[in-house]
Amino acid sequence: MTAICLVLSLLAALGFYLASAHQRLWSPGRTHARALRAAACVCAALAAAAGIAGFGLWAGVFAALTALMLALVLLPYVDAWRRMRREPAP
Repeated sequence: MTAICLVLSLLAALGFYLASAHQRLWSPGRTHARALRAAACVCAALAAAAGIAGFGLWAGVFAALTALMLALVLLPYVDAWRRMRREPAP
């Protein structure tokens, strides 16, 4: 259940980030923003449920939210790093 909780949290964060107007990882994400947000909400709820099943109520919720927040912090840095690698140096 722990791995399922973590994977679903990461998928939820990826869905929320790809639905953002500021992302450049996947350009069709802006056109499918509503579907991505809906899928991300479902993944976040399932991650919380898997965390609760694996750890108990509060520990499971906090584990799912911590993994979600970690991915939401790291994804903009990954996006910026990929953009810097693609653009030539001045």
